[in-house]
Amino acid sequence: MDEFALTGIFLFVLFLLLGSGVWVALALLGVALVGMELFTSRPAGDAMITTIWTGASSWTLTALPLFIWMGEILFRTRLSEDMFKGLAPWLANWPGRLLHTNVVGCTVFAAVSGSSAATMTTVGKMSIPELRRRGYPEEMIIGTLAGSGTLGLMIPPSLILIVYGVTINESISRLFIAGIIPGLTVAALFMGYVVVWSWLHPGRIPGGEAHVPFMAKLRSSGGLLPILGLILAVLGAIYAGLATATEAASFGVVGALLLALLQGSLTRESFTQSLMGAVRTSCMIAFILMGAAFLSLSMGFTGLPRALAEWIAGLGLSPLMLIAALTLFYIVIGCFLDGISAVVLTMAVVEPMVRTAGIDMIWFGIFIVVVVEMAQITPPVGFNLFVMQGITGHNILYVARTALPFFLLLVVMVGLLVAFPGLATWLPEQMRQTAAG
Repeated sequence: MDEFALTGIFLFVLFLLLGSGVWVALALLGVALVGMELFTSRPAGDAMITTIWTGASSWTLTALPLFIWMGEILFRTRLSEDMFKGLAPWLANWPGRLLHTNVVGCTVFAAVSGSSAATMTTVGKMSIPELRRRGYPEEMIIGTLAGSGTLGLMIPPSLILIVYGVTINESISRLFIAGIIPGLTVAALFMGYVVVWSWLHPGRIPGGEAHVPFMAKLRSSGGLLPILGLILAVLGAIYAGLATATEAASFGVVGALLLALLQGSLTRESFTQSLMGAVRTSCMIAFILMGAAFLSLSMGFTGLPRALAEWIAGLGLSPLMLIAALTLFYIVIGCFLDGISAVVLTMAVVEPMVRTAGIDMIWFGIFIVVVVEMAQITPPVGFNLFVMQGITGHNILYVARTALPFFLLLVVMVGLLVAFPGLATWLPEQMRQTAAG
């Protein structure tokens, strides 16, 4: 059977299962079982047990629940609220004024969360009522928050980068470091858009805030400094080579617990809620990774990834054309799957063709994250759009329209990554040279 017919069967079974409402992880396992039973002579049961255990017991994967728990602790205590209060005085007199708190707040919280939904929900529950009360335009409140929430996927510690690194056996630390400059670049693009929009619509931005003396700004930033210190400690330990991503994540959890305890907002209830929230999210992601690992094995036995990679190599696509095709592919698939599922579902096929084209896998990981960020705010099932709908009560089309400019800015970011690959590769290379020296 040729690769096209085999691909068609796999896709038919996958979409049949997904369309019936089956969990993504079970759908992946189902497709893999069909492939093993129908197209190979291998014993499917033994292969599934071995693969699932191997995929779930990866030491690298232990960083995932720890980073999720760190974000949950900050989300469920008063630390996140203090962070917002510390940012506002510094941004009140910029062009666009307090709209920047959505972008900067998401950037800061993304550095301790790793989750797009947690980032957007945490910042939104603080900023939306305050910005509405001060008379900021609703479409910009929602648009800046929906767009900036995607930074939770890029700014390290990023859950998608952990999943990507585990899937292709790449260094999590190098991927984290690679995400810093692109993440800050995306944040700068979003803030630049807010500035330009405020210049074009000067009458829609409320008047300036009362002047706050410099020392008063510093005092108001007291709640921001502990979180910034935690971020610098976690990422600094990784960058300096003092700790692996997993070790840094454990330090981050202890640091978040200590900060919440010293602040007085760590209660038995908030501790339990943060722990159970981290368990639920971690189990969901681990289950998806188990299904993806078995699917990768099944597809490997059928020879489908190799056949597709050889077919694409035979087309003679340049690396640039391949990236353009993959950009469209991930935007489309991201309309129907969440980011982590999109990555693990496709890597078995995409990784061989990307390596064959000679594309740097660290750079490709950052590219994947940017494209998945785009999918997060793309109808009909952009995940961030549904989260924003739940927070604000607006219909999904209105939320999607407000997020459109930020989708286009992410397209610009893809162009910048292609034109200047050093945005993603320079910092990891410096880390490697420092470690080697």
